[in-house]
Amino acid sequence: MNDWVKARVVGKHCWTEGLYSLQFEAPITNFVAGQYIKVALDIEGERVGRPYSLVNAPGEQPVEIFFNEVPQGPLTRPLSALNPGDTVWLTATASGIFTLETVQPARDLWMLATGTGLGVYLSILRSPDPWRLFERVILVHGVRQGADLAYSETLDEIANRYPGRFTRVAAVSRESWPTALSGRITDLLTSGDLERHVDLTIDPATSHVMLCGNSAMIKDAKVILEARGLVRHRRQVPGHYTTEQYH
Repeated sequence: MNDWVKARVVGKHCWTEGLYSLQFEAPITNFVAGQYIKVALDIEGERVGRPYSLVNAPGEQPVEIFFNEVPQGPLTRPLSALNPGDTVWLTATASGIFTLETVQPARDLWMLATGTGLGVYLSILRSPDPWRLFERVILVHGVRQGADLAYSETLDEIANRYPGRFTRVAAVSRESWPTALSGRITDLLTSGDLERHVDLTIDPATSHVMLCGNSAMIKDAKVILEARGLVRHRRQVPGHYTTEQYH
């Protein structure tokens, strides 16, 4: 049974058509960076809830989520219609194992995201964990259109806080975009263009990789990584790449 608590919308941002961030004032318990909560609305007499990764750092308010409208989804369109002052339901306790709690230290941390998969990394990057465990952090955000490259100011702040340790790479697959690599993340991995771009190699001896976003990207990336000798990280058996799919 979900431990629902009432939350009030205190902020809303539309990045581009169908792509939103919402901020809530809510009494949720503390969480580990990388975890998610459920967000719900009462629709036609039924409480409809879905999991969303937390964008804010642990211990920080407001609570924030990053999402896109799903054409046939029952919740995202009503969520995107909310405005400050409106109320929603949130689970008071976060869940999930897409964290760095049991990951072994290494030289490089690669964070590969497509679309709104970026959100969970913003929480992790604003926590001490990646900077304690790794020398370098490389965030790769893959999108279809350049307008979907959200949270630039936040990423600039992180880069300024950790000079020389943080590298961000945009990959745009359906149009040419200034400063972005052209193509899908998996194609850039296969060709070697991604690693040449940052002058680092994904290798089990030096790297840990996190995968979040489109299920096809995760499936294909796992094949690519395992062909290089990386094995999936499990809490009881440490490995080289971490993934969690809850959609």
